[in-house]
Amino acid sequence: MAKITFLGLGVMGGPMAGHLARAGHEVTVYNRTHAKAEAWVAANGGAWAQTPREAADGAEFVMACVGNDDDLRSVCLGEDGAFAGMAAGTVFVDHTTVSAQVTRELHELARAQSVGFVDAPVSGGQAGAENGVLSIMCGGDAVEFDRAAPVMDAYARVCKRMGDSGAGQIAKMMNQICIAGLVQGLAEALHFGEKSGMDGRAVVEVISQGAAGSWQMVNRHAPMLDGEFNHGFAVDWMRKDLAICLAAADDVGASLPMTALVDQFYKDVQRMGGGRWDTSSLIERLRKFGGE
Repeated sequence: MAKITFLGLGVMGGPMAGHLARAGHEVTVYNRTHAKAEAWVAANGGAWAQTPREAADGAEFVMACVGNDDDLRSVCLGEDGAFAGMAAGTVFVDHTTVSAQVTRELHELARAQSVGFVDAPVSGGQAGAENGVLSIMCGGDAVEFDRAAPVMDAYARVCKRMGDSGAGQIAKMMNQICIAGLVQGLAEALHFGEKSGMDGRAVVEVISQGAAGSWQMVNRHAPMLDGEFNHGFAVDWMRKDLAICLAAADDVGASLPMTALVDQFYKDVQRMGGGRWDTSSLIERLRKFGGE
């Protein structure tokens, strides 16, 4: 069992840290909103700290799941950042979906003080975090990944090193590109079925067993048909992730026309007031705007 720090207790981080505590690790948490950290400790045991530096003091592993590049820098760097409290040999594991650029930047800063850094973004959504069955794609030095992997097993269905620093984030971008196309395709199919007078559930029961089947189809067709979007991965966060994908594609000279289009469709959903809706809300845009 290890002494572990977890930074960020949102809909993903809170359950992930809980799995670590239930696995028997000694867990200290930090959250920008201290009341959330206090509530986590009341429910899971362990301890909470006022700053990332205080939380990281004496830890063997520091895990983070925050919002974006700036949030990650803020918990890592500065006088109160986690790096300031981490001893040589500690491993920082970042579960945030961020740019490969900030990952490589922090990897180098960590290496300069003999601290390991593994980028380890996750896929599986809130349900995956709560049930401990996330897919984790990792980048970083092999030795540090091998040390951290048994810790991540507490909330992983699969955990695999994809390459050097930043490779985990690139893999996560590929994941989000795939999801964008799948969700849009499902939304269009169900909208077309509605307009044609078909029973969407009956159709999905059949086609989900064939070549069109996907996790998105199985898990998101019902919310689409019911118009229930107050759950899951928010549109605001998906647009953040797709912006990272599009910027990285420009850097390497890749073309992502479908991704760029779906990103604009999500922008329409935001304008409809759906920024906090689940990504399956793409169907509402079709219902409102039709073929526009």
